[in-house]
Amino acid sequence: MDTQVFAALSVETLPGRLGGNTILKEKIGEDSAQWTVKEVGDGNLNLVFIVSGEKGAAIVKQALPYVRLVGESWPLPLKRSYFEYHALVRQSQRDPGMVPEIFFFDAAQAIIAMEFLTPHVILRRALIDGHILPKIGRDLGLFCARTLFRGSDFSMATRDKKADVALFADNVELCDITENLVFSDPYFEATLNRHTSPQLDPIVAELRGDRDLKVEAQRLKHLFSAKAETLCHGDLHTGSVMVTDDETRVIDPEFAFYGPISFDVGMLLANFWMSYFAQSGHESDNSGRDDMRAYLLDTVEIIWETFRAEFANLWRNERKGILYQASLFEEQGDLLGAEQALNIVLDEIYREMLGFAGIEMHRRILGLAHNADFETIADPNHRAACEKKALKLGRHLAVNRHRIHSLKDVRATAERLQKETLA
Repeated sequence: MDTQVFAALSVETLPGRLGGNTILKEKIGEDSAQWTVKEVGDGNLNLVFIVSGEKGAAIVKQALPYVRLVGESWPLPLKRSYFEYHALVRQSQRDPGMVPEIFFFDAAQAIIAMEFLTPHVILRRALIDGHILPKIGRDLGLFCARTLFRGSDFSMATRDKKADVALFADNVELCDITENLVFSDPYFEATLNRHTSPQLDPIVAELRGDRDLKVEAQRLKHLFSAKAETLCHGDLHTGSVMVTDDETRVIDPEFAFYGPISFDVGMLLANFWMSYFAQSGHESDNSGRDDMRAYLLDTVEIIWETFRAEFANLWRNERKGILYQASLFEEQGDLLGAEQALNIVLDEIYREMLGFAGIEMHRRILGLAHNADFETIADPNHRAACEKKALKLGRHLAVNRHRIHSLKDVRATAERLQKETLA
């Protein structure tokens, strides 16, 4: 294929353009004329194809030079596939088996070919359908701890870390999307915003006039843009996770950037809290999903406790970077000093994580890109009632994060809101 001039793939052209690729022929089948191609992309940015043949199947993902959700009026650079590729490589090294295997990468055509995950389904879809998956809490807690710790100055050689920061610093346009669509646009009447109207109009006006909330949103934006602690996935939500009952995989890190350790964790937990409030929109009887709601709140706590435990384990056994060196603590016989520092670091991550979670809940209801958890609730009155509870919890998390002592407290607040009928 011509690697000089970019051209978008299609179901019709893909076999001819990629059929000479040796790796894909080994994975899919020697005769590309016999390949079956299905376009399955349902995201906001990219083309995604399942390509199958007599030997097997692969996923082919191609970036487009614009935001697919909006169209050519919003251009985006193809280089975002370069950052996704490099993020997947690093995540695979830092938590083996948790991301798809990469088959090949074509930078000029912005194509990544990778393992086809089957019979996996998107986690968000599974939660909407009421499926209880026993392993995801532990799997995701471990993934966050391992990738975030091992991509930081706690673990990496400083030269390698700084080189990586420089590499991912060029993912400017996707960071700009987050900086605006997540942290700013939901809090004023930005052009691309949308919400369930008129049902949410009063609470939207209230939140946009909330000075404390807007200040906290900008403090969190400040952290996002200035605190280059670790390589973050950048868009870690239940739509970026594929699952079976026995396996969890994380996909789509094209928003990867160096930012706060707390960011990925907060974004992820927010999506479980939103799923919690959305459950009543996916049942015929309000008592029908009590077990599912309890499971979602349990999973939030499992993710965080697993993260804490694994982060502490890595701190004690893999802390080889420039921060909190063992030469200052353990090697001086000061084990308590190392533990004191660990507790301070984890507390800071916790407080920031709550704030990022609250902002994520707001942007998914008030901004451009919404969650299917709420969007698939057909009755706008019912949808708005679910969304309103999530907005309330989001505000509480963002503004009161320094006074929320544990996730048990968040759970109690969520359960109280779920029982309320909000006007």
